[in-house]
Amino acid sequence: MRIAVIGSRGIPNHYGGFEECAAQLSRRWVISGHEVVVYNSSLHPYSESSWEGVELRRMSDPEDRLGTFGQFIYDLNCIRDCRKSGFDIILQLGYTSSGVWQFLLPSGSKIITNMDGLEWKRSKYNFLVRRFLRWSEQLAARAAHQMVADNTGILDYLDRSYGKGSVYIPYGAEVPEKASSELLRSYGLESGKYDLLMARMEPENNIQMILEGLVASDSELPVLVVGHKPNAYGLQLQQRFEGTQVRFHSGIFERAHTDALRQGCRSYFHGHSVGGTNPSLLEAMACGCLIHAHDNPFNRNVLDTNAHYFSSASDIKDQMARPLVATEMALWKKDNLERLRREFQWESIAEQYLLLFEQLSIR
Repeated sequence: MRIAVIGSRGIPNHYGGFEECAAQLSRRWVISGHEVVVYNSSLHPYSESSWEGVELRRMSDPEDRLGTFGQFIYDLNCIRDCRKSGFDIILQLGYTSSGVWQFLLPSGSKIITNMDGLEWKRSKYNFLVRRFLRWSEQLAARAAHQMVADNTGILDYLDRSYGKGSVYIPYGAEVPEKASSELLRSYGLESGKYDLLMARMEPENNIQMILEGLVASDSELPVLVVGHKPNAYGLQLQQRFEGTQVRFHSGIFERAHTDALRQGCRSYFHGHSVGGTNPSLLEAMACGCLIHAHDNPFNRNVLDTNAHYFSSASDIKDQMARPLVATEMALWKKDNLERLRREFQWESIAEQYLLLFEQLSIR
């Protein structure tokens, strides 16, 4: 099969979940004997024409000049190239800036769209943008030959909303080797003596709630916030928690570093509230973290009973005040690792997508 992947900023991953998904799946499909093309932004730092056997096509991306509107132009350029390329399958990752171009997707290709989370519920957007994103979701759902949900909560929502028989295929994560303690020391940290939060600086990730709870607790351990960006929300948080034990750090994409930080933390805080299965949560499970997660169906579908759940800063304060029961924490970590190996392995996920592609190709 000739397979194209659009909707990400490109591979290898220098950005986030969809990029990691594109990288992990595409290289495995090549090994299985398929011809795979991943579309890369012209702003991506990797400039080679291929990566691990995957063909990379760089498309003009003016986001650095036009801001968010540039993403729409980049998606348009990707779809226009797809129209002349004769792909059997086009896997579309998300729809936020590509929904308006769905009518341009080539009729000779099967379109599979991973619908991501409930983008139109994100509080960072104003009313008009959320209305647009809901409309964009509807356009993408209408155009897809098959919708994919990465979380059973999203699957239920799609089936209720569109009745098109969506398919559940999760994200994946790999269990890393034990990280070097030298990496922790390079951040001025000691194993078990800091708390960790990794997230983009967006309100729906409940970063302020988490930090307020930790600062209000009796803990004096440092809190490392990875993902700080000088947007309005990030700068507001930095000002709000200046002089506390909170340390802000820009995004880190070197896997050895993120693994080391996760493996060494006392507690890992996951505040994502409107997405599906967030890759960073799976990576925390893979690193054996003690997880405190925002209480919503998406996180519970992944973690089940093997985490602390919070809905307010006072929940976090109370959780930090309770003594940890070592046997219970060890069982949570063990169950999370077992579930990860059972349900969230990239090898199995790549095979599930290929099976779906084959089924669609013979319809």
